[in-house]
Amino acid sequence: MLNLEEIKNNYKTSHLAEIYEKLMHDEENVRNMMEADPSLISLGSDELTSIEVQRKSIEEQILGILEKDKVEEEFPNEVILEIRAGAGGDEASIFAFDLTEMYQKYAEKNKWDTKILEESKSAVGGYKEIVIEIKGRDVYKLLRYETGVHRVQRVPATEKMGRIHTSTASVAILPIRKKTKIIINPADLEFETSRSGGAGGQNVNKVETAVRIIHKPTGIDVRCTSERTQLKNRERAMSILISKLEALKEEEESKKYASERKEQIGTADRSEKIRTYNYPQDRITDHRIKKSWSNIEGIMKGDIDKIIESFND
Repeated sequence: MLNLEEIKNNYKTSHLAEIYEKLMHDEENVRNMMEADPSLISLGSDELTSIEVQRKSIEEQILGILEKDKVEEEFPNEVILEIRAGAGGDEASIFAFDLTEMYQKYAEKNKWDTKILEESKSAVGGYKEIVIEIKGRDVYKLLRYETGVHRVQRVPATEKMGRIHTSTASVAILPIRKKTKIIINPADLEFETSRSGGAGGQNVNKVETAVRIIHKPTGIDVRCTSERTQLKNRERAMSILISKLEALKEEEESKKYASERKEQIGTADRSEKIRTYNYPQDRITDHRIKKSWSNIEGIMKGDIDKIIESFND
């Protein structure tokens, strides 16, 4: 039996809940009619059969929607992609820029929507840090194993002696879930506002629309500048903060129970070195599954399907 209250409160099934409830009432009325007047049993039986067929059809539709909701809850269609330059100075920021382009082009191939929420560029045009919102079908399901430290080995354009440098950038994939168990005490939050930098209309740089939220117990801070109003930036920043706190909780639980797992691709720990991009040898190696791929140039242009599929087969 369906939970009528649950399907009434779900905007995706509320219209079907009304039809379902009416059919239940109709069924009850027919049964009462048959009980009161036995001569109507034959007619009532036909009516009950018709009602049952309709009710089962509605039930199947409702269950299909609820099942889809469960899948979306596990694999939401919206994530926050964070990329930060690590060890390696300017070369690390350039590598962070290259990774950003790789994921943006992969998103474009999948017809996902992307939006830069916050960025901090280096003097050489790379990224010290960039935060991107990505929306689209299966986005978290496909990108969830990209979290970790990515390492590059190559000769930087600025290197005159031809020496190979090793640099790193960290990647975090944070799912934006519609439901959360995270409870935040308002007293644990500190808010700061400032003017948004860069182009964005006459109002953007004159009014304090950028919002920064600091979660004092963990030290996690989130900044959002993409929206035109402070309220919108605040809402988006809160959404990202909740995702970060959920990721932190999952990471802690993952480490706690890692020894009990028989199979483990990774702990989703951002400090875990997961992949090396070796340009001189035209080889990308994922250290978790000990598998390598060639054609770095194509992969950095968004052709990462083979890598992604290795984790989602």
